[in-house]
Amino acid sequence: MMTPAEEFLRDFHDRNPAAASELAERGRVDGRSVYEAFADHVGRPRSVLDLGCGDGALLAVLAARGTEKLAGIDLSAKQLDLARGRAGLADADLRPGRAQELPFEDDSFDAVVSHMALMLMSDVEKVISETARVLRPGGAFVIGVGGGGTDALEVFLKVARPLFAVVADDRQVPTSGDPRSRTREGLDALLGPAGFAPVGWHELLVDLSGTPDSVWQTCHDTYYQVDALDETQLMGLRTAFKVASRSLVAPDGTLPAGARINVATTRLT
Repeated sequence: MMTPAEEFLRDFHDRNPAAASELAERGRVDGRSVYEAFADHVGRPRSVLDLGCGDGALLAVLAARGTEKLAGIDLSAKQLDLARGRAGLADADLRPGRAQELPFEDDSFDAVVSHMALMLMSDVEKVISETARVLRPGGAFVIGVGGGGTDALEVFLKVARPLFAVVADDRQVPTSGDPRSRTREGLDALLGPAGFAPVGWHELLVDLSGTPDSVWQTCHDTYYQVDALDETQLMGLRTAFKVASRSLVAPDGTLPAGARINVATTRLT
């Protein structure tokens, strides 16, 4: 049975099936996409399962790098429909469902990945237990978690948090995820009992700079809580953000903005 947070995430991404990958594609990590930079830490496994695969953007990158057996699971049927149409994923095993109840056999995959999804999942111990079950001994688990915004994204949160806090109860976005899944120490505490080695920790610095309007759109698309705002609140937030970030705009009109993504890597011992 889905939690209220899972129902929200499913419905949000059914309404906006391409939003997550479009947001990721805006950012550059040393001139490359976020998915390309993340895939560097996955290597070239023969088989891979993506937990929270969305519209298949990461799986497509791994397919282009030579991974032969591709699988993914996601709450959103609309995202999975997009994934099935991607180049390289025609034969991928893409299924709707929850990562707490993986519909795959034991010892099925050389690697499991989860980009910005594990941190949103409830009952994370069950997710990790299921991951260990479907991984082969020595298999890799590669996890991407948000590490916070910089420059204009940091300004946005300072302006937005007071507004998010006063949204009516019936419009509040349900709290999702386990805080332990967002830190190195927390992940080690979660992963160790399931048989995983201590995580390696790698920071990706994502450049999201652009015009003030494009950075506003990035901020708007980054935080689920924006979905709870009515039109008046949203317009007020946009105005407040533009005023608060004005001093950061460079002479060429560029507003600096960035985000950190932490990549945790581990293996099943």
